[in-house]
Amino acid sequence: MTTQQDKAALLHDLHRRGEPLVLANVWDALGARLVAAAGAPAIATASASASWSLGVPDHEGLDLADAVALIGRVARTVDLPVTADIESGYGTTAAEVGATVAAVLAAGAVGVNLEDGTRDAAEHAERIAAARAAADAAGVPLYVNARTDGFLLGLGEPEGRLEEAVRRAEEYLAAGASGIFVPGVRDPGTIAALAAAIPAPLNVLAGPGAPSVAELAALGVARISLGPAPALAAYGVLRDGAAELYRTGRYDGLATPFGYADANGLMQ
Repeated sequence: MTTQQDKAALLHDLHRRGEPLVLANVWDALGARLVAAAGAPAIATASASASWSLGVPDHEGLDLADAVALIGRVARTVDLPVTADIESGYGTTAAEVGATVAAVLAAGAVGVNLEDGTRDAAEHAERIAAARAAADAAGVPLYVNARTDGFLLGLGEPEGRLEEAVRRAEEYLAAGASGIFVPGVRDPGTIAALAAAIPAPLNVLAGPGAPSVAELAALGVARISLGPAPALAAYGVLRDGAAELYRTGRYDGLATPFGYADANGLMQ
């Protein structure tokens, strides 16, 4: 794979209903190499994981320059499509979101997540349109994964969240989104209803306790993300290993078949 345009085209092609793209989200270069070595066809960053690794909380605590630098390191480390979680775009205006997307493209990514949070749908649609315009100006068919957070944040009445997610999805697709991300949904019936109603690839957030990849594929999901789950698992090992070390003076909790030579070899 030689061009950014090729990688962008491949990322689009990897979103298939019933044969989902599965993303074990990373937050650094070694993580990207590990996931690529496991057979991943694409690499995704997670904003929460990246933020924690750089010393700030999630939800746009990350400085734009730091976010772009991390995305660039990941993109340079693997010869795969990279899609970047850029939260709501690291900007207060649509124009600033466009500038963020231009910087992310320059860093080598070919996809972005853009979340609406508690924003009005029309305002978020403007931000999506700005992202699409920036990608068109760069000549890259960016995959814009528009995230709607009603289920995740518990917005509105529960019985109205499905209809609202579909309404927002249609508005975001009209503004230039490529696919729709609805985190916070694990009920199979709701996922199937979303996949049937949204005329674009559906992305859901998975992890321990969620339906399996095969089950989600059967429901019509086209993309499955693990979000911060890999980082939380890794940090959990560090937390427990450190507690054991300072409590008992032992290191058994840090035993792993992945050694120094393995890690160093992946970065050659």
